Amino acid sequence: MASPHGQPGRPANQGTARRFDHLAAIENLRPGQAALNVSVFRCAPRSSFPLPLALLEKHPGSTQAFVPMNARRYLVVVALGGDRPDLTTLAAFIAHGAQGITYRPGVWHHPMIALDAEADFVCLV
Repeated sequence: MASPHGQPGRPANQGTARRFDHLAAIENLRPGQAALNVSVFRCAPRSSFPLPLALLEKHPGSTQAFVPMNARRYLVVVALGGDRPDLTTLAAFIAHGAQGITYRPGVWHHPMIALDAEADFVCLV
């Protein structure tokens, strides 16, 4: 997970902000001239736990980044693997609403899981 903590950043907006660049690499491995897609995901909170995981997906041609817009906790589930996820590498993390995440190309992941309340994310893919 990318974080500006520990980085000095640089001044921006006439000194009223600090800018932290290159927090995550954006990779586009798709053929041709595929354009970056910016979208918003509105995720309903999950209220029933334990949560059965019935789906993992991956994007082999590009990174996928999620940036929370309304500071809500969410669950991140990832696994390595080739054509199929390697479930021995399955890992889950609770992210707080000030953390964005970036999946590298080919990383298996579960769709976004909001925990406490409806959560909105900007998605870059």
